[in-house]
Amino acid sequence: MLLLALDTSGATVTAALHDGTSVIAERAVTNARRHAELLAPAIAAVLDDAGRDRTEITDIVVGVGPGPFTGLRVGVVTARVLGAALGVPVHGVCSLDGIAEDVSGTGDFLVATDARRREVYWAAYHRDADGAPPERRDGPHVSRPAEVPVAGRPVTGRGATLYPDDLGPAGEPFDVRAGALAALAARSLAGSGTAPTPVTLCSSEPMYLRRPDATPPGARKRVLT
Repeated sequence: MLLLALDTSGATVTAALHDGTSVIAERAVTNARRHAELLAPAIAAVLDDAGRDRTEITDIVVGVGPGPFTGLRVGVVTARVLGAALGVPVHGVCSLDGIAEDVSGTGDFLVATDARRREVYWAAYHRDADGAPPERRDGPHVSRPAEVPVAGRPVTGRGATLYPDDLGPAGEPFDVRAGALAALAARSLAGSGTAPTPVTLCSSEPMYLRRPDATPPGARKRVLT
């Protein structure tokens, strides 16, 4: 297995390679306005770092959000184009699951990311044992920060850094790592022995959770009578 993972759902553009056992190369650049320019070089860099060729890739996993429309579609479209060109399957993983994978400790917690428009994307998780994969129990949703049911649970992610009065102190990590997405996907593809995996691979359909700002033009108005 040589799995290429990538994500552009948030402020960080990230790519990683996983050989079925561990992450063998990973790159990340935080720049919320240059997803399209940064993703292809990041993919080339992880292949170069690992000394591997793109023809060796067996699977592609992409973070499908939720995330803002413009940035998220860069990663999804890139994954689909590469998958078609290489003839390999493309798998989707909720980007919030990737952030949750990097949260240490046990118990209940939330992941919240910036949805813009004074809103956050969020989901609720539970981890039974330290080091075990977290289980998503609610979400993803898009809400105003004051409407997120924190209920005393710690909140991880960049959304919490923006609205501490509503979500409390922000826990790390703030952004998703492609390496975390790759680990989740590799575990699911391998079957994880006899135990079910809390993270389920999905299609590469992006999770926007709301309509984009741009809308099709309406009928032209008549100016002459």
